[in-house]
Amino acid sequence: MAHRPKRTFRQRRADSSDSDSAEEPSAEPGAPGEQAVPAPEQEEPSPGGGRAEAAERPLRVRGPRGRGRVWATSRRAPGAAPRGDGGTGVPESRTVDLSTDDEDGTYDASESKGDQSSSSNNSSSLEEEFSSIVNIPDAAFIQAARRKRELARAQEDYISLDVKHPSTISDMKKSSDEDPESEPDDHEKRIPFTPKPQTLRQRMAEETTTRHEETSEESQEDENQDIWEQQQMRKAVKITEGRNIDLSHSSEFQTVKKFDTSISFPPVNLEIIKKQLNTRLTVLQDTHRSHLREYEKYIEDVKSSKSAIQNLEGSSNQALNFKFYKSMKTYVDNLIDCLNEKIISIQEIESSMHALLLKQAMTFMKRRQDELKHESTYLQLLSPKAATSTNGSLAIDEKTQRILEEIESRRARRRQARVLSGNCDHQEGTSSDDELSSADMTGFQKSQDDILQDHKKIFEDVHDDFCNIQNILLKFQQWREKFPDSYYEAFIGLCIPKLLNPLIRVQLIDWNPLKFDSIGLKQMPWFTSIEGFMDNSMQESKKEDSSDKKILSSIINKTIIPRLTDFVEFIWDPLSTSQTTSLITNCRMILEEHSTCANDVSKGKQDLPKSIVSRMKKAVEDDVFIPLYPKSAVENKTSPHSKFQERQFWSALKLFRNILLWNGLLPDDTLRELALGKLLNRYLIIALLNATPGPDVVKKCSQITAYLPEKWFENSAMRTSIPQLENFIQFLLQSAHKLSRNEFRDEVKEIILILVKIRALNQAESFIEEYHLDHLKSLINQV
Repeated sequence: MAHRPKRTFRQRRADSSDSDSAEEPSAEPGAPGEQAVPAPEQEEPSPGGGRAEAAERPLRVRGPRGRGRVWATSRRAPGAAPRGDGGTGVPESRTVDLSTDDEDGTYDASESKGDQSSSSNNSSSLEEEFSSIVNIPDAAFIQAARRKRELARAQEDYISLDVKHPSTISDMKKSSDEDPESEPDDHEKRIPFTPKPQTLRQRMAEETTTRHEETSEESQEDENQDIWEQQQMRKAVKITEGRNIDLSHSSEFQTVKKFDTSISFPPVNLEIIKKQLNTRLTVLQDTHRSHLREYEKYIEDVKSSKSAIQNLEGSSNQALNFKFYKSMKTYVDNLIDCLNEKIISIQEIESSMHALLLKQAMTFMKRRQDELKHESTYLQLLSPKAATSTNGSLAIDEKTQRILEEIESRRARRRQARVLSGNCDHQEGTSSDDELSSADMTGFQKSQDDILQDHKKIFEDVHDDFCNIQNILLKFQQWREKFPDSYYEAFIGLCIPKLLNPLIRVQLIDWNPLKFDSIGLKQMPWFTSIEGFMDNSMQESKKEDSSDKKILSSIINKTIIPRLTDFVEFIWDPLSTSQTTSLITNCRMILEEHSTCANDVSKGKQDLPKSIVSRMKKAVEDDVFIPLYPKSAVENKTSPHSKFQERQFWSALKLFRNILLWNGLLPDDTLRELALGKLLNRYLIIALLNATPGPDVVKKCSQITAYLPEKWFENSAMRTSIPQLENFIQFLLQSAHKLSRNEFRDEVKEIILILVKIRALNQAESFIEEYHLDHLKSLINQV
């Protein structure tokens, strides 16, 4: 809405020429016919400010200064005599010099004459002159007039009213451009601090200008008022027309416009009308066809919507299916979050238990090696003469004496235990020296109980649905039964081993595969739950390549075998028959029974045998030591040298047996290299060669043969034994020759039986023929 201009209720001036002439003082001629405009200062003109102010405000009185110049347009009254410039009768621009003398307030005679001639005009001419448009000269014209006036003052001459001298103006402009130094400097300008007294003429000119401005303002306000009223009227008309249009919208096409006879129409052409009608008809037909197509589309959409509604109503289980899938997703997300939170605690407890068992194993190994070193050193210091003495004592240090006493006390306790159990057929050195002192045993048991207590607290704040393997498998079993397609497409059989890995590791924390009385894997809850889950899968699924059939194998490869490998590398003692037997039982179940596919050879199943072989090699190199003493030192079976040698031989023979227990799990070539190549040929045969032939030697050879796997000699076509037993066969033949001369018939027969068992048939036949032992040929024929 336009802003309404503020109205002023000033009393308007009368338009009659009589009132104007009456209000003007008659004493001042020429005043009503002029508009006073201040001129530049007489003595100190401003070079720039005066021009701008004169150009912008031509109707304002300039300060109290006495001189000024007015450019105005005057129109002569009709019938007035033409001027001397040709009398063209058109409005003329004339310049009036209102300069007065600052000192005495007088004015020039030429100005007085001009004013008097101007005042003689009638009142109508004066009114037209006041209302005429003032022509504002440009800056160059003002500068030329100012230069002319300054030159006139310098010559003390008057300033002529005739300004139409273009040559003079151009000369003054050139002189002004060429002499810029003619302008006064800033420090030479006079600064007026008080207004100068105005002359009568200046006051009259100022009053005339003020009245003219008031008249202009009033006319401008009246014009703005009229414009504002017209705008408001137009808005009111538009609003009324809009309302009428809205109210009469339904009947606007029935309104008949009045025919205006003043309007002329072009001649009517039937062809044009026909063409327009045809065009209109074509447009309407196209619109009708598009509406028909749209209608048909809507009909089809309605039909499809109805069929979709029927399908959805018929398959109402979709909502239940979606609910089930959403619940399974939420359950799996929560299960994963729970396991991620608990996995750190599980790893810490696993590390604590592993460190405890490792510390115990290192304690046994270090003690055995230290005792072996101290006992061997002590026996080397003993001379044969001292060894045969009654006391057999020797000055040794306190540490060695203490170690020897501990060794003998443990052996005494083991002998006493064997007597109580009735095991009298036992060889010294075949027992596992793994007894702990009461203090060490108490500390170990306490640490183990603390770890197991922490192990029970891992899932004490977790619901059974997220920590019980049976409940977790039931969730996935429901999925497999309801939606088998989506179950197998999601490869849940591959995801289950990863989900159950932390839970299985928790159950394996207190599982020690080296303990003979340890619970087996098949008896563990997780094992039975997974087997039941797999059995149900095989009954329900007809797929031969179902991933559920590989769940248990995958768990063993990724969870059980890495744990077994750690036990083998760091905790297992190959000299311990009980540990070896228990470890073989678990490894046999893993490596043989649960290889579901022929190509199911994982990295874990390859690393475990390598770790076993590496650990046995280390035991052969570090723990086998059979000293060789002079026959004089070992002839007496009760001497310390003989007892120590016997213990070491039977300890090496026990390791020989433990290595061959891996028959069927490790390759035959590997076992032959370890047991026969490294242990039998390097240690056991040398010790036998150093011994005196007799029943003890035959007994040892028979024990070695008993530990050899029978499948190595099952080939009936074999007439020569395996190459690694060649040295052993030669030792047997040598011992048979010695015993045959001493008439040890039973021992010779035992040696022949050993040769036949290890398939050294050619060597046995040669020996029988050489010594004419025909009664022993039947042993060969029975093979």
